[in-house]
Amino acid sequence: MSEKLLEVNDLTTSFKIKGEYYPAVDHVSFSIKPNEVLALVGESGSGKSATAFSLMGLHTKARIEGEVRFQERELTELSTGKMNKIRGGDMSMIFQDPMTALNPLMKVKLQIMETLKLHGTKSKNERESYAVELLDKVGIPRPERVAEAFPHELSGGMRQRVVIAIAIANRPKLLIADEPTTALDVTIQAQILDLIRDLQDDLGSGVLLITHDLGVVAEMADRVAVMYAGQIVEVAPVRELFKNPRHPYTRSLLNSLPSEDMLGSKLHVIEGVVPPLNKMDRDGCRFAPRIPWVPASEHEDNPELREIAGDHFVRCTCYRNFHLNNEETAAESLETGTGGRA
Repeated sequence: MSEKLLEVNDLTTSFKIKGEYYPAVDHVSFSIKPNEVLALVGESGSGKSATAFSLMGLHTKARIEGEVRFQERELTELSTGKMNKIRGGDMSMIFQDPMTALNPLMKVKLQIMETLKLHGTKSKNERESYAVELLDKVGIPRPERVAEAFPHELSGGMRQRVVIAIAIANRPKLLIADEPTTALDVTIQAQILDLIRDLQDDLGSGVLLITHDLGVVAEMADRVAVMYAGQIVEVAPVRELFKNPRHPYTRSLLNSLPSEDMLGSKLHVIEGVVPPLNKMDRDGCRFAPRIPWVPASEHEDNPELREIAGDHFVRCTCYRNFHLNNEETAAESLETGTGGRA
């Protein structure tokens, strides 16, 4: 299908710090088609979750500008009541921390039944029966027993499955998965990813997958948007991105992945950290301070995303002369303990 399910144009989400607003999401644009997985990747603090919460209309104290069009509806112009009809229905979200996403005082089945009731589906008996069916669908053993449990009585993997059951209860057209495998062991991670893939195939939904795990991206995504300091710095089909990464931030992230070839050698580290919102230099290339060996002349004053190949977009001209082997010097300088790992 070629039509766009979600289209985001110049989305800017700003938070007030000491009386002034600072963008955490800065003029971000992307789109998602039905049955497509777009992965949004980057370090913690890059603006990934802030983007997701903006799309869902869940920020209460932020200033949001730009366009968010979902199924041809402009979400930023909808009233709270109209947004509530979309949120949890045609558009839903798997939250990063299932323990805080679930109500500790409500049984599992009641939390699933609540979202069904809010969207006007089925009678009480039908909702209860469907809640158990959903728990079974997401791979929970003995779903009837789990339906009567409270969140604290379940393991982390089980709670995450409950969160997924709630998210898919109304068969959403768009599913936002915010770090859905965080804090889960490797076996459970694989099960959760298989579950999301199966559900996508079943529902034909578009998926925005937010993660910092590039292994998950390689397995799940169709396209990838790399985010740094509130901006998208590279967008490409997943195979193209892994085969031919161009932006220095993308290449640094990929270079930091452990592999068998690296046995006995030091893991690559990206110098520095993502700057705080109120201390970020918003002029020029925002990644420039973390690659000091690249001359200032290689960076644009006002970098914009440009298409350098079919469906491959990169921000800033510094990608043209960036070489990963230059980072060996930067990695060696971090032996003094000044940097942060990707």
